[in-house]
Amino acid sequence: MDRMIPLLATIATLTLVEGAAACDTPETACRLDTGSYQIVLPDTPADQTPAIVFLHGHGGSAKNVMNLEQMVTGFTARGYAVIAPNGARGAQGVRSWSFLPEFGGRDDFTFLQDVLKDAVKRFDVDPEHSVLAGFSSGAFMVNYLACRDPDAFAAYLPVAGGFWRPQPTECEGPLRLYHSHGWADRVVPLEGRILGGGRFVQGDIWAGLNLWRDTLGCETHAPAEIWQDGDLSMRSWSCVDGATLTFELFPGGHRVPPDWAGRVVDWLEADPADAQTGG
Repeated sequence: MDRMIPLLATIATLTLVEGAAACDTPETACRLDTGSYQIVLPDTPADQTPAIVFLHGHGGSAKNVMNLEQMVTGFTARGYAVIAPNGARGAQGVRSWSFLPEFGGRDDFTFLQDVLKDAVKRFDVDPEHSVLAGFSSGAFMVNYLACRDPDAFAAYLPVAGGFWRPQPTECEGPLRLYHSHGWADRVVPLEGRILGGGRFVQGDIWAGLNLWRDTLGCETHAPAEIWQDGDLSMRSWSCVDGATLTFELFPGGHRVPPDWAGRVVDWLEADPADAQTGG
């Protein structure tokens, strides 16, 4: 379905971030009855450390995520732990996420919340300020969990993934969501695409944004703010107190964009009431 971006083409040459699997040894993931995850903590963790739970793309793994050194260190340098769960293996042995019932397999909606609970117990992670992020298939999972249970995490950060068709007719809310997408993405195009001979259809990203606007109770589709941040095209809606929808369109294709970690931390730590100003 999707591939883990050009960054992962050189994954074998990257060095695993020190301490990424902090349960027993650097080679051992943290294990639950239903799966496993890896975690890296900031150098000076707080009494309760907020975490970015980041979901890999189709065919990826927790180790792949932890090898995205710029992203991981971008979060840990700002005081965040990074948690990378492993998707369950399907019939072909490939790891991914069961965000649609027809995919079968593990109940990932419950698993991801169990991962956070486990990290709270083992590493004193702060559950009130931990967020769910993901790339590609992981980003689809982020959207579906946010739609179903927005209170499970403090905010949601999908990169290169939205909903599949037919997309949900409504979602629970309110919530804070920052969606990033590449203008030239051909794996998950902005308009979506047909897969598996028509059995699956990636949804239209613009239609997904419309669903989130409806969820937030926006009276108009027009953004509250539109601005340019270097080569990033930005839009933001803030229609309910404490809830914000931000859309980042970046040049390039199917990837996590450069300096993404720093931007989303700035967004997370901004007052939601001011988040639409664009600086």
